[in-house]
Amino acid sequence: MEISVLSVLVVGAVCALTALASHVGVAVFNDGVRPFVPEFLEGRMPRPEYALAVFGMCIGFIASVGIGNALATNLLNPWLLFLATDIIGAICPKKWLAAIAGAAWGILCLVGLSGINTVLTFMPVDLIGALGELGTYIVTGFALFPVVAIIMQFGWKRGIITAVIALLSRVFGPMLTFGPTQASISADAWTLLVGVIALVAFAVQKDLKNKDRSSDELDGNLFSERVGRIRKNAPFLMVGGALIAVMCNLHFFAGSDVSMFSLSEAYYSATGAEAASLIQSAAINELFRGISFIPLIAVTAITTGVYGVAGFTFVYVAGYLSPNPIVAAALGALIIFVEVMLLGLIGKWLGRFPSLRDAADNIRSAMNSCVEFALLFGSLNAVIVMGNQIGNPTLAFAIAAAIYYVNEITGRKIMRMAIGPVFAVATGLILNLLYVVGLVAIVA
Repeated sequence: MEISVLSVLVVGAVCALTALASHVGVAVFNDGVRPFVPEFLEGRMPRPEYALAVFGMCIGFIASVGIGNALATNLLNPWLLFLATDIIGAICPKKWLAAIAGAAWGILCLVGLSGINTVLTFMPVDLIGALGELGTYIVTGFALFPVVAIIMQFGWKRGIITAVIALLSRVFGPMLTFGPTQASISADAWTLLVGVIALVAFAVQKDLKNKDRSSDELDGNLFSERVGRIRKNAPFLMVGGALIAVMCNLHFFAGSDVSMFSLSEAYYSATGAEAASLIQSAAINELFRGISFIPLIAVTAITTGVYGVAGFTFVYVAGYLSPNPIVAAALGALIIFVEVMLLGLIGKWLGRFPSLRDAADNIRSAMNSCVEFALLFGSLNAVIVMGNQIGNPTLAFAIAAAIYYVNEITGRKIMRMAIGPVFAVATGLILNLLYVVGLVAIVA
């Protein structure tokens, strides 16, 4: 990761702004924190109690998902930056202190991550190169989430039918070409497209058959005051959206686990057309992930009057695909403005299609399951690659397996989404330590 004056200024500004947003209750990143904000703002929860609650809900994700994925990809991520600024904003008693502490945290993460990766690069057992295996199956695994979501909501029969059609499209779809350039759609994109179409079709069909189930709980003016508060803060939120999009565009930040590994490969390994293809795949995956989070973010925003620091997360997509930071900033601000203006309408629409709203929960669970599975396999690949360097892949596997089993038995202190990268990094460090003391030797 190259550190420039611009990257330092941008990450400092983003984290200062998000910490300030958390402090004044305009926006937070953690969806679980959002319902607590009105309790604090309206005086029903004192700041020390509020800060303790926010700290407890965020610190585990920072230590596992945030730090683990940052080391694995050499990219900053929202769990590392924005969960920390949620905490900073809640703890700091003054606005100016929250902004300064937030900026300091962002710059520390940027400089510290680059320094740590520089140190890891010089280790005898190649840890950084092996960690490139982590994202091998992420895109393929993520593309199957609609099939899992369909099974969860509509039963295994429809799920199997969708899986068969999706896999057939994966085989035959890339053979189709379009336009004068004879462009084709990738196998993973075909799988994802077919699955999403089937999922939406099943949900809409169910609602049309059960019109009496439709709900207007988000309709009318019930939450108009909360929506009005968010719209009042639109300029503030737009600045945040612009800065986050710029941060994505500068190639040192990734928005989620479904894009960060592809982006890491695109920025640090691939070149030319291959890099462009990886960035496009990351943007597509990020887009679908953002769509799945609309119900959760919209409903919690409407009911609390507190928005997400990255909105519906479409600003990430704008940042990835924009040709330069200026365009990224303009698009990021525009996207947040449109989201905020449409927030009330989205709430009403979700109230009329309960099956789609219910599907969002299943989609998020399915996404997590698919990415966890793919990331676990990629992490094991990385471990085996490191083991091969010392001619003893079973030793590397044993170390990784021991870490995984301890985590499972002790109640998953590190969440499954992060345990793969964590045991991969830990295995690499342990193998290097064994090399230093003379217990293993480099053979490849």
